[in-house]
Amino acid sequence: MAQAPVRVLVVGASVAGLATARALRLAGLRPEVVEKLVPSVVAGAGIFLPGNAIRSLRDLGLDNPLRPLGAVIRHQRFLDSTGDELCAVDLERLWQGVGESRALPRADLHQVLLTGAGGEVRFNTEVRDLEVGDETTKVAFGDGSHAEYDLVVGADGRRSAIRRLAGLGGAPRPVGQIAYRSVITGGPKITDWTALLGQRSGIVLSPMGYGRIYLYADEPLPAGAAPPGDPLVRLRELFGGYGGPVPALLDAVEKVQVAVTDEVELGSWSRGNVVLVGDAAHATAPTLSQGAAMAFEDALVLAETLRTHATVTEGLAGYESRRRPRTQWVLDRTRDRDRTRDVAPGLRDPLLRAKGGRIFQEHYRLLVDPV
Repeated sequence: MAQAPVRVLVVGASVAGLATARALRLAGLRPEVVEKLVPSVVAGAGIFLPGNAIRSLRDLGLDNPLRPLGAVIRHQRFLDSTGDELCAVDLERLWQGVGESRALPRADLHQVLLTGAGGEVRFNTEVRDLEVGDETTKVAFGDGSHAEYDLVVGADGRRSAIRRLAGLGGAPRPVGQIAYRSVITGGPKITDWTALLGQRSGIVLSPMGYGRIYLYADEPLPAGAAPPGDPLVRLRELFGGYGGPVPALLDAVEKVQVAVTDEVELGSWSRGNVVLVGDAAHATAPTLSQGAAMAFEDALVLAETLRTHATVTEGLAGYESRRRPRTQWVLDRTRDRDRTRDVAPGLRDPLLRAKGGRIFQEHYRLLVDPV
């Protein structure tokens, strides 16, 4: 960047915020990072990182501390609800020269990012208001303090307060889907990422090493309907008739997280010197497991465009113009795959047996290339 190092505030200390802080530090800036939650509630259940996510972590210099964690996933297997195979994807071949795919506890990834971000994260610190000016933005915090910044990065997720305060958009749009997540120990041995597809519902199992399995499942949620009062009971009810490894896994489940799935699609990602990254800018359903990968790529491109443009606003414009086509691809492919899942099994399953591997690989074609 042609001007002196800017005063930067990154709002959010989850995946997107910590990756952005790391990338900006590598570019020579010293961002402040704030998070409205306390540390114990930042991390979630598990996470699957495809090859392009690992490539970005390598570019961030964080691939080495990640290697001992979780499990490398070499294949994706798609089964019908009885457990019979529909198709498979060779992930090593798909992501050859890019990076391995890995599943691990989200808390482990968060710790790697937290250490790599450098500097202190101010937890339990909420942004209450923004005053966006021509060159700087004034920030009011929940404790009554104020500060002024040359750049504010909203990395605070799907329900971003920065998005709302900057006038860039409101609440995310529900996609009519509810998701269940759990980490299981003591269940049957799972060696591959394994999805079982039923009638408009599915369950995905990812080994994370040390006998742990990350379970992700979803089902349709009608507009206006509330999540189930007891998600564990509902999970067992929904998938109790499935075959393969599912019955033994359901017996081993002890705790289930539940969330309504939504997406974010905006006309602009920045206003003045306030910019959004990650889910705050372009959240999708988690079908392609690209949320973290897109956040990592956002961080790298934002740092690069800020370094190579003369002003912050020019850098933000360059960031958005580079990132939009890729994130739109992910949104479109996510919707494509969700529509495939919603086709009746009698029509869908023969198609997947004949062409499923090629169809699912095509969803990542653009993402194999560098950002």
